[in-house]
Amino acid sequence: MAAEIVNPRSDSSTESAPEEPFDPAFALHRGGKMAIVATVPVRNKDDLSLAYTPGVAKVCSAIAEQPELVHDYTWKSQVVAVVTDGTAVLGLGDIGPEASLPVMEGKAILFKQFGGVDAVPIALDTKDTDEIIETVVRLAPSFGGVNLEDISAPRCFEIERRLQERLDIPVFHDDQHGTAVVTLAALRNAAKLTGQGLGELRAVISGAGAAGVAIAKFLLEAGLGDVAVADRKGIVSKDRDDLNPVKRELAEITNRAGLTGTLESALAGANVFIGVSGGTIREEAVASMAPGAFVFAMANPTPEVHPDIAHKYAAVVATGRSDFPNQINNVLAFPGIFAGALQVRASRITEGMKIAAANALADVVGDELSADYVIPSPFDERVAPAVTAAVAAAARAEGVARR
Repeated sequence: MAAEIVNPRSDSSTESAPEEPFDPAFALHRGGKMAIVATVPVRNKDDLSLAYTPGVAKVCSAIAEQPELVHDYTWKSQVVAVVTDGTAVLGLGDIGPEASLPVMEGKAILFKQFGGVDAVPIALDTKDTDEIIETVVRLAPSFGGVNLEDISAPRCFEIERRLQERLDIPVFHDDQHGTAVVTLAALRNAAKLTGQGLGELRAVISGAGAAGVAIAKFLLEAGLGDVAVADRKGIVSKDRDDLNPVKRELAEITNRAGLTGTLESALAGANVFIGVSGGTIREEAVASMAPGAFVFAMANPTPEVHPDIAHKYAAVVATGRSDFPNQINNVLAFPGIFAGALQVRASRITEGMKIAAANALADVVGDELSADYVIPSPFDERVAPAVTAAVAAAARAEGVARR
């Protein structure tokens, strides 16, 4: 077993700590949210001789002769590196590697709590794409997978792609793919609830960053009828000459309707709104959507469309917040996805594995499906096992599993 993550409380940390506001968040974070704990005892010289020298040398020699044994006799196959450069942390932006650590620790304990996967936060003091890639490649022998976290777009796309090309372990940028998986699951159930097929729907996405681009591509891969993506300057379309390479590629595969202009103008007659960028959508624009539309306003803490307004016009409303129904939360996806990939020692996470995760997540809702319940709660104990099993099976079917 890999080391467990626990929640220590060290009184010694209070001696030099600065004054802090009376806030339970600070109290919970004091001393950090995790620690490494040994899974074998070292009580006497016999234990020591097995856990360390000379006994450990036998295991090292065996792995040197048969490298695949590293998965059986070390923590490698059970541990994920959570890697960031601190450039796109939550809604805080580029706050640097040290300020990002509370989020990375949080991600690690979610891996453990919801997927049984150990994870180690790694915050890198560089924004250089090549340096990030080289650093992760050199760290990779210690880990069974890499979860890229809070790295700004468009750099995140290149970093993930190049790491996938160089490593034979799963590399997954959760800001992209975790969001996309949970969005697809919720959309599948919303369509089922209203008697529609994905191919009948036209969506508009607010935000052409990591999440917006990934959601657009993933929904099209899953069979969505059409999707238009908007950035600060309007709809991403082929006629624009100000697009970076990522957005130019996006323009080639999205917006089959050939829409131009503003995001709000594109909402006229649209079936789905997906917000992953913040800002505010005027009520008149929401009212112009097709009857029985879906509004997934996922900006935190302020949704692009307040649920009270969205409910006037939409059949299904989802947000990124936990205090409204239908929370689109990445924790529904990434723990089970990595657990499934690690279980079969997958060399990568494929589109098929992500679609399998979305389908499994949607299926958890089952006969309980309703307008206020198109996606399960993160605390539903059925979620992680369902996603894990589906991802593992898909990995085997797609030939990327090694056990």
